[in-house]
Amino acid sequence: MHLQALLCVLAACYESAITLNAKSDEQKGDGKDVTPLLLVSFDGFRADYLEKYPLPNLQKFISDGVLIDHLSNVFTTKTFPNHYSLATGLYAESHGILASRMYDPETGKVFTIHNSSDPFWWNEATPIWVSVQNCNYKSAAAMWPGTDLMIQNRTSTYFLKYDSKVRFNERLDNLTTWLTGDKLVKFAALYWEEPDNTGHIYGPENTTMMAKVLKEVDDHVGFLMDHLNQTGLWGKINVIITSDHGMVQCSQDRLIKLDDCVDRSSYVLVDTTPVAAIIPLNDSLDLYKKLSNCNVHMKAYMKAAIPDRLHYRNNKRIQPIILVADEGWTIVQQGNFLRLGDHGYDNSLRSMHPFLAAQGPDFRKGYRMNTINSVDLYPLMCNLLGIPEMPNNGSFSNVRCVLLREKCSDLAAVVGIVIGALIVLTTITLLFRLLKNREHSSSRPFARLELEEEDDDEPLLE
Repeated sequence: MHLQALLCVLAACYESAITLNAKSDEQKGDGKDVTPLLLVSFDGFRADYLEKYPLPNLQKFISDGVLIDHLSNVFTTKTFPNHYSLATGLYAESHGILASRMYDPETGKVFTIHNSSDPFWWNEATPIWVSVQNCNYKSAAAMWPGTDLMIQNRTSTYFLKYDSKVRFNERLDNLTTWLTGDKLVKFAALYWEEPDNTGHIYGPENTTMMAKVLKEVDDHVGFLMDHLNQTGLWGKINVIITSDHGMVQCSQDRLIKLDDCVDRSSYVLVDTTPVAAIIPLNDSLDLYKKLSNCNVHMKAYMKAAIPDRLHYRNNKRIQPIILVADEGWTIVQQGNFLRLGDHGYDNSLRSMHPFLAAQGPDFRKGYRMNTINSVDLYPLMCNLLGIPEMPNNGSFSNVRCVLLREKCSDLAAVVGIVIGALIVLTTITLLFRLLKNREHSSSRPFARLELEEEDDDEPLLE
């Protein structure tokens, strides 16, 4: 029996044992009361697009649900690593999908976004659609990275193989057909390429083109809400809308040319920009020193010295030297590659952060949080689906307050109420004392005069 299948059985037994407790505290395990979950990713949707552009449908979705302003994603802030982190709750060093291009030193295998179907690369983790199936439910996916591959000997139950020509409406229609036609489908995932594509071509500072593509994205959100309503799913399904990363403007004036610093014969370039992966062919230390002094807008790290906060060290697929460009800078060999918009940079940068919005019967309405880690989404989804978590880097406690069934207090609101109550009590006390003094004074009209006279008298006793 698989570990997770055993955990599912234990979870179901645990649920039976607590059935007599409050229903809001139950872990759902038999499927009858499990609300289906739809996870939607709009690739490259930077968090502050919500503030910069009119998005009426998305704002309506948010107003009736939950908004997390910034999702602190994982390094590198690329599409495949972050989509797999959302699905597994793991940092890239733990789930093994580290970049858009990888090299495995033990097998000699090479991974690219166009050569990514070998299960070898994906089997270091168990994504949520596999976990759902290990608990005897089913999953459905429309082009979410990895869902059509044999991971832990399973694909998603229902899936569409990746084809960028398939329209958003068609992707969603397939998902709703599977959700309504098979009651065991409890998890569904949908991926859409925009606004990432447009951001790469024109850059996020091209407000004309970004406004155009974001209107299209917003129209898709409107269609999603209408279509779920028409199919009878709206109000009976939890929906999470998020993204993998943001986007930053690049330019020809911000190129870091490796050919100006080191000879190509001294290294192999596995991945390029903005995080370059280097395999030294000769003297590693000498190459590292040259790269360290190459450009003030690029940091070079020996693998063992990569900062802990990046969680990007403990995997054999991370190469001996890693180069990290500053925000908006592009690493090239001789200036023959440039996008006007890019991502992949340090995940502490706000420009790299996406957002997260959620709505459904299990979510609060009108609730807002500043930030969570993207790896926190996995334990949240497991909690919603009532399935046991596989080992992960996330924390349900960081995000539990978005759920209706969780008893949480808004600290700022509580402090405000307490301060307000103190002000009211203080005011009432002062008014009471003032009125009492006035009553006392009016009952003795000459009290003030008598007091003044007594002050001038000699003491009665020596």
